[in-house]
Amino acid sequence: MNGEAGKLVRNRIPQIIRDGGTEPVFYTAGRDEYRSRLRDKLGEEVAESLAADDDAAPEELADVLEVVHALAADLGVGEGQLEKIRAAKTAERGDFSDRIVWTGNR
Repeated sequence: MNGEAGKLVRNRIPQIIRDGGTEPVFYTAGRDEYRSRLRDKLGEEVAESLAADDDAAPEELADVLEVVHALAADLGVGEGQLEKIRAAKTAERGDFSDRIVWTGNR
């Protein structure tokens, strides 16, 4: 995780904490810290999705997708452009739907 205390949270979390009767302590990250914390958050969300059972997995995958979209936006890549990049890679290299496991070459 980033060297500073705290963690990146969704933008409604401070209000949700207030609604629960507590006053949150938070600050707005600068650009470099934000990108670093997004990368940390991506690792956190991927780990959670890998640990999730089948019932919880869709929600965890949605969290991964949310962080991916935020990181892409921070890099100047909108959701539409990201989808075009994904589709181009699929057209060139395929997808994972055939469940192919490569074990090497002869």
